[in-house]
Amino acid sequence: MSENIKAHLLVIITTFLIAGSFIVSKKLSGIIDPISLTLYRFVFASIILAPIIFMKQKYRSRVTKTFKRAMVISLFYSLYFIGLFKALEYTTALNTGTLFTLVPLLTAFFAIFIFKQKITLFQLLIYLIGIVGTCIVVFRGELELFLRLSLNYGDIIFLFAIVSMSFYSISTKYFYQKDDEVLVLTFMTLIGGVIWMSFALELLNIPLQWGKIEGELFAYMCYLAIGATLFTVYLNQKATVVLGPKKIMAYVYTSPAAVALLSLFFDNEISNIWVIAGIVISAIATVILLYKVE
Repeated sequence: MSENIKAHLLVIITTFLIAGSFIVSKKLSGIIDPISLTLYRFVFASIILAPIIFMKQKYRSRVTKTFKRAMVISLFYSLYFIGLFKALEYTTALNTGTLFTLVPLLTAFFAIFIFKQKITLFQLLIYLIGIVGTCIVVFRGELELFLRLSLNYGDIIFLFAIVSMSFYSISTKYFYQKDDEVLVLTFMTLIGGVIWMSFALELLNIPLQWGKIEGELFAYMCYLAIGATLFTVYLNQKATVVLGPKKIMAYVYTSPAAVALLSLFFDNEISNIWVIAGIVISAIATVILLYKVE
């Protein structure tokens, strides 16, 4: 199996792991502050990975050399979550879900300047089709909801957040060096996340309240920390090195399909015909982009 095919499989796995996090996050919603919850995820994931890193000399030797670059990568990753949570204080999940469809296009735009890549008119058209398909899923085919969409203060905050997400993907590729150990880069990105989220917690005067996460909630937390944080950061970084940020972000359009499939499997939630149509459109746009972008 070629490196490219392996990388695509890693991104597909990552997409489903992240989709699962949306479902699991519903179970933890409202228990503690989302920023504190995210810090918990980073700390938990770091603790799980730490023994593997420090038991092997080849990993230990790369920790300090990776630290500065990982701090930049994790800054963008953390800014996305901080922006998302602050935005949701002023706007709706529907608005953020809609605006998030801009991430692949923004990533392709910034790649023009960072990697000297180009966007053809055809690629731009496919990005727009992907946005339309994903919006159909987000609004569940209800035109009235789309027409009522208007930008507010929270949406402006989230626009900065999705810019950060674009730079997170770009910086993962940009700061990678040939002698890097992806596992170490993953660990240091998580450590950087712990540092940045701790600053945010202190700055915004948010209490930890981790004691509320117990019993069944702790099981959900394990999934978020290990499956949706540790694994996704590692798999995403490993795939980005091979495929590049533009192809990685093209998979954003398949997220609604992954959520719909998992919802059907775990909660027996059946999507309407408009949602299915939107999923098909988004999937087609993703496949075309994977073939056409560099």
